[in-house]
Amino acid sequence: MKTGSIYIVSTPIGNLKDITIRAIEVLQKVDVIACEDTRVTKKLLKHYNINKPLMSYHEHNEKQRCSELINYILQGKDIGLISDAGTPLISDPGFVLIRRAVEIGVKVIPVPGPSSILAGLVASGLPTDKFTFVGFLPRKKGRKSRLNELKKISEITNMTFVFLESPHRIERLITELIGLWGEETKISICRELTKLHEQIITGEAQEISAMIKNKQIPLKGEFVIVVFVKKK
Repeated sequence: MKTGSIYIVSTPIGNLKDITIRAIEVLQKVDVIACEDTRVTKKLLKHYNINKPLMSYHEHNEKQRCSELINYILQGKDIGLISDAGTPLISDPGFVLIRRAVEIGVKVIPVPGPSSILAGLVASGLPTDKFTFVGFLPRKKGRKSRLNELKKISEITNMTFVFLESPHRIERLITELIGLWGEETKISICRELTKLHEQIITGEAQEISAMIKNKQIPLKGEFVIVVFVKKK
């Protein structure tokens, strides 16, 4: 029996028009779509008149679902893997499944598309030739040591860092960045990218901090924080 394949499909991060023709075609032809939240995925599929079986695949059931999906593939079924928004595996579930697929020789096919990380980076006005994707910092244990690791990188070379953060931890992160690299550090706050209330503001860390405190930057929605640190 022919083995199926896994398609890693990037989906819109906000604006539903930001999806490739190829992504739509792939989602129309796969046998099963593995997704984080079936409610979110149903809205996307309905918008494009796609009707396919859905299987929830998130951080809490990743190991269990991995075995089930691999069995589907070995039965000859094609799987489409998507996240709630953007490119799967990047601060989203999927690594366990893809690692296992590669180990057993299953064909993995990327279908590139939207990414909040790249969208924020290229719109920030900060250097893009060399960057480090940090993602979400640990909430408690390991947070300080991770920040110290980033500082060591910045002592070796000029570097742009790209963080992801939730609204209620933004102020804490900006304060930590100021403590690490100083008030004049260049920072870009990218909020609600591609959505109705999109906001991209670039300035010195102290200016960004003041804008947050003055509610000029609402603490709502998804945040990408881009930071450029020049080697001293």
